[in-house]
Amino acid sequence: MAVAIIVIGCFYLVSPERMTGSFGLKPPASDADTRAWLRLKGIRDVVSGLVVLTMMLTADTRMVGIALLVEAVIPLATCQSILGSGGSKSRAFSVHGVTCAVMLVVGLLLIHAI
Repeated sequence: MAVAIIVIGCFYLVSPERMTGSFGLKPPASDADTRAWLRLKGIRDVVSGLVVLTMMLTADTRMVGIALLVEAVIPLATCQSILGSGGSKSRAFSVHGVTCAVMLVVGLLLIHAI
């Protein structure tokens, strides 16, 4: 999961125009400002993945679970933002909603809450 989000973030950094359709919002204008905003999303994704990967390599499973629970706020907020902006409901739920649910379940399993 951590490596996957790092890879997605790298795609946003390298070629933000190619990734815009996968997010769930209407593709924005193709200009320098938009590409800069999309790269910020890439940076967020890379850092999110690095946090979990670092925790996996240096901490116990409980701490990894806590990190996943905290980071589950990101796809939840993304899902809500897409829905609130009139974006694709199917993308909001199938990509971001499922990601949030998986992070919550795995996080809870890792801290032995379920």
